[in-house]
Amino acid sequence: MEHSFKNNWAVILGGSSGLGLASAQLLASHGMNICIVHRDRRNALPEFNKAIDEMTAQGVDVRTFNKDALASATRHLVLNSIPEQKVKLLLHSIAKGSLKPMVAEDDDALLTREDLAVTLHGMATSWYEWSQDLIRSNKFINGARNIAFTSEGNTKVWPGYGAVSAAKATLEALMRNMAVEMATLGITTNCIQAGTTLTPSFKRIPGSDRLTQLAKERNPMERLTTPQDVAKVVYLLCKEEANWINGSVIKADGGESIR
Repeated sequence: MEHSFKNNWAVILGGSSGLGLASAQLLASHGMNICIVHRDRRNALPEFNKAIDEMTAQGVDVRTFNKDALASATRHLVLNSIPEQKVKLLLHSIAKGSLKPMVAEDDDALLTREDLAVTLHGMATSWYEWSQDLIRSNKFINGARNIAFTSEGNTKVWPGYGAVSAAKATLEALMRNMAVEMATLGITTNCIQAGTTLTPSFKRIPGSDRLTQLAKERNPMERLTTPQDVAKVVYLLCKEEANWINGSVIKADGGESIR
């Protein structure tokens, strides 16, 4: 168990599956307490609750909130449940957005301004809101990590990915500015660009089967990225040796994006 993580907390937004859950599991195995904010239907909870029980069995405190992470009331509820100066990590893993196209025969199927607004808030600006409230409520420790997940879709065109691509570009712009402005508070801010990973959110992308096949062909490692691959990068960034990494987009894709 990582001694330096003892009594520290990770606040994970969107941590009931995929990259967020894998990160929670790995951090818990190294002694970090876990707070997961998620939004799931009842039929998805048994598997999630099993994972929570496994983390709790390792002797860490695990708290979950099945509530809207985009609501200010949820932020206040969650942050009031965590002691001051104990948050080592804020991990943004929210995947809520529109996958509508920009051109369609049916106007009702088109991406709208409202769709863009929801996607930008869910997958970008909500990270800034949580960061600010953690600072205001004095929850971050000195040397805290502020991390969000981006994707190669921030610069590539995928079918139906326009709103999400715009959100990822916004996310990275926020990252750069938070990295500079929050450095004086002892907080480092970075993005992790995961390779193609078969998460529930990825499978919702139109043509995801084709994207999966292309990723396998492009990846020098000849396989897809797994949630555990990405979780290991989150863990590494939380270690003291990563104190000088700030304002970076770190690729965890086995080299997929360079081909």
